[in-house]
Amino acid sequence: MPTLTVFSALTPEPSHDHPRPDRLVSGNPRRTTWEHFLSANGDLSAGIWACEPGAWNIAFAPGKDEFFCVIAGRLRISDDQGKAAEFGPGDACVIPSGFTGTFEVLESVRKHYVLIDRPARIAL
Repeated sequence: MPTLTVFSALTPEPSHDHPRPDRLVSGNPRRTTWEHFLSANGDLSAGIWACEPGAWNIAFAPGKDEFFCVIAGRLRISDDQGKAAEFGPGDACVIPSGFTGTFEVLESVRKHYVLIDRPARIAL
């Protein structure tokens, strides 16, 4: 029987990474992810993500969408046309499939995230 995933009741092992060197804009921020939930088929994950200040280019693949809500810190996301939005504690956003731009951590940040990664649909 499926059970609730209560974040406060779990202590998943963190994973760490850095942005790919070819995408770095500034710094080399360490990113930490605590994955609290992964669906049986692997297309939905949710957890907490933290990052040090820095910036890198992002390119969301077709079929990949992310919802997030900032817990602490500040970040800015700019699209390729230069339109930017800043987010702080309590602010939420969806980064849609196909989005390209820059992700900049202004102050060390923590956020809840939900990531959906479906196979891209082929247009007929």
